[in-house]
Amino acid sequence: MGDRELRGRRHENAVLDGLLTAARTGQSGVLVLCGEAGVGKSALLDSLAARSQSYRVTRVVGIESEMELAFAGLHQLCQPFLDHLDRLPRPQQDALGTAFGLMGGAAPDRFLVGLAVLNLLSDAAGKLPVVCIVDDAQWLDRVSAQVLAFVARRLAAESVVMIFGVRHGEEHELAGLPELEIRGLDETDARALLDSVLPGPVDPRIRDRIVAETRGNPLALLELPRAWSVTELAEGDSVGTLSGRLEEGFVRRLEVLPADTRLLLLTAAAEPLGDATLLWQAAERLGLGADPAAGAIESGLITFGQHIRFRHPLVRSAAYRMASPRDRQAVHQALAEVTDPETSPDRRAWHRAQATALPDEEVAAELESSARRAQSCGGLIAAADFLERSTELTPEPTRRAERALAAATAKRGSGALDAALELLNGATAGPRDERRSAEVERLRGQIAFDQGHARDAARQLLSAAQHLDPHDPDRARMTYLEAMSAAIWASGPGAPGILAKAAAAAPPPVGSDPPADLLLQALALRLSRGYTAAAPHLTKALDQTRQAVIGAEDVSSWLWLAGNRAAGMVAIEVWDFDTAHELALRQDRMARETGALVQLQFALNFRANLLCLTGDLSAVAGLVEEDRQLAAATGNPQIRYGGVLLEAFRGNEVTATGMIETTIRAETEQVQGRMAAFATLANAVLHNGLGRYETARDAALQVFEQDVVGYGVLVVGELAEAASRTGDTKLVESALAWLTERTTATPTEWGLGMQARVEALLGADEDAYRSSIEHLSRTRIAVEVARSHLLYGEWLRREGRRMDARDHLRTAHDQLTAMGVEAFAERARHELLATGETVRKRSPETLNDLTAQEAQIAGLARDGMTNPEIAAQLFISPRTVEWHLRKTFSKLGITSRRQLRTALARPA
Repeated sequence: MGDRELRGRRHENAVLDGLLTAARTGQSGVLVLCGEAGVGKSALLDSLAARSQSYRVTRVVGIESEMELAFAGLHQLCQPFLDHLDRLPRPQQDALGTAFGLMGGAAPDRFLVGLAVLNLLSDAAGKLPVVCIVDDAQWLDRVSAQVLAFVARRLAAESVVMIFGVRHGEEHELAGLPELEIRGLDETDARALLDSVLPGPVDPRIRDRIVAETRGNPLALLELPRAWSVTELAEGDSVGTLSGRLEEGFVRRLEVLPADTRLLLLTAAAEPLGDATLLWQAAERLGLGADPAAGAIESGLITFGQHIRFRHPLVRSAAYRMASPRDRQAVHQALAEVTDPETSPDRRAWHRAQATALPDEEVAAELESSARRAQSCGGLIAAADFLERSTELTPEPTRRAERALAAATAKRGSGALDAALELLNGATAGPRDERRSAEVERLRGQIAFDQGHARDAARQLLSAAQHLDPHDPDRARMTYLEAMSAAIWASGPGAPGILAKAAAAAPPPVGSDPPADLLLQALALRLSRGYTAAAPHLTKALDQTRQAVIGAEDVSSWLWLAGNRAAGMVAIEVWDFDTAHELALRQDRMARETGALVQLQFALNFRANLLCLTGDLSAVAGLVEEDRQLAAATGNPQIRYGGVLLEAFRGNEVTATGMIETTIRAETEQVQGRMAAFATLANAVLHNGLGRYETARDAALQVFEQDVVGYGVLVVGELAEAASRTGDTKLVESALAWLTERTTATPTEWGLGMQARVEALLGADEDAYRSSIEHLSRTRIAVEVARSHLLYGEWLRREGRRMDARDHLRTAHDQLTAMGVEAFAERARHELLATGETVRKRSPETLNDLTAQEAQIAGLARDGMTNPEIAAQLFISPRTVEWHLRKTFSKLGITSRRQLRTALARPA
């Protein structure tokens, strides 16, 4: 590209230079250059690379034909820095090494790979800033694009600049990153550029028409006059879009070349690596000699060297698309023959597949092997594509159906849910096979659950489990548990029938009673025969899950079992806060270690809900913020439920009400009754805090009557408090009867403390108030301790015992204020005023100047974690941790990590 193609790019170059300058001062920068084909993105990137000679520059160009090969683009980008690999933490070394095929091992999650890339680039930038240039990012393989988007969103203080070029109208993974739209040149620059390539003087009106038609697109102004006459350009043509006109222009230039030259260019277009050795070996196989090469060079459409480069990606696409199917197959066959089956088996398999028009079992089997290799290094997306093509080339109907099912499973795992459902149609097209039909039904149910259709998922999974039972009892039992979980999540109007069917259908366990079997049986008993009959089984299943030793192959299943879809909700159901918290922490840790970020989002929200009960709302805010950041990084929706309960406890009426209403509306539409019930529970908490007891009672009663597993424990106290304040004695009696049954079967300090509180509310029993406080004080559930003090103080004041009331009201006010449970704290303040005591309205002693991420990092540093440990936990780089800590120290007026213990004291 020459300087003339950078006419009118002063602003764009200034923006890019600003990123380079900032990198010199330790800041990172990200920018996506967006524009139509030929508008000058590549020229800007070339110019940037030329100006970055004092930086470490790495470049990669996305190639459409390479989009199926997992991590191909990422490997190319990271290649210059792999000498830093041994400086990464071991799990990150293994993840990146496995992804790039440098070592064997279990498939790494792509986001653990992302953390490794983030730290690799950060370490490489230790001496000189790193500039990463990615052109035609829309054509990167999807895994590479997702990892680079993850890295880009987490850059902060690493001295790394990441610039992407993306074509308008193409799907890509970079949404939400800073963008700079690249437009055509203004009229003055466009005329000057056009004049430089026109063969002679042209009528100004025609020239102006051409400038207007091309909209100042530099490549169009340079290239179209070489393929189209001035009259054709001025009058328009039938090609349509500017990109189409450009590609058609290149087609015209290719059409006049000799057939052998076109075949050589087609071979280069089909070879994604730009490897000159492979190209010439394939050319020899095709019988192409020196003349085609000379003709290709003279055309100016390609340059040969150590790496082969087309003048523009549109030349590559034009050369490939204009070729006949026979020529394409011949070229791919030649490339397959010269590709080393030992070092590049997957590229060889893909070339063979493209060279094959008819079903071929040998090629299909080779693609299946490629899929296994892709999956072993974390390339689930590539594995799905290999399997899909393998299915198409499989001649035998039964095997074709089996491969279609495998491809659909891989598609579901990669998040391509609609594509997975389409492939399932092929899985049912083969000869009748009951087991395969059951597996298809199970996968449909799992996808329905993924899509948020819990009721449909429960029905499909239940049916699949029943059909699997005669063929594979182990898989059937796991499928029953999946059906049970989906049914519980669908809890609400119409769900009891599903729950009853799932419970009745669950088979007895066989053999060693693994945790999944125990959980299945315990939940089945809970739903069919009630709490008392199920309690011993629930506690046994919970204990076995807690003690389970997890192998690498079981991590995925355990993450599902331990969370709030199985063992986690059982722990709450039996009033076992400590085990619930332990499971949440293990789920969090294992999700981080394996990079299972969707599971991590659920773990963060599970922990957040538990920590709300402990009163550590600043920690909850950090977890909610991390959920938001992970959602942005992965493109998945934010889970949000921890945030709903947080705002309810804070008493932020406007914010909490909006979140509650939005959640109820969305989850009701999706038939996710469990989550709608959770938002309704939060509504009861909010209005009890605000003293609006009728609203709180109605919300709590709605959840209580649904008997949602795990939520009765959380809502019974809200119901009893609101009912007592509205004079509904029968409701308080119902709450006490429910509690008595539970605490008789599973007596815990938490349950006994709540039972004593309800007894006190019902019978004005002073000893019961004291008992409630004593029991709850032996737990970590600080919010409930403070609320028992509040209720006891309110009762004492109404009994006319002002002095006694003040002690408990003061305790409640101080504790609730320190925790940030502001609405309940305000209730305590008003009660203190009614006793005649002067008390100022004050804000909780929170660190309002810190951002949520700064507070979270500071809290982890306070607890003794090192910068690398914090970085690994939060999926950021150690340099970013250090940067945030410097800002935190400045805001808090401290100079050392030791001082954080005082500045960030935990709530009482």
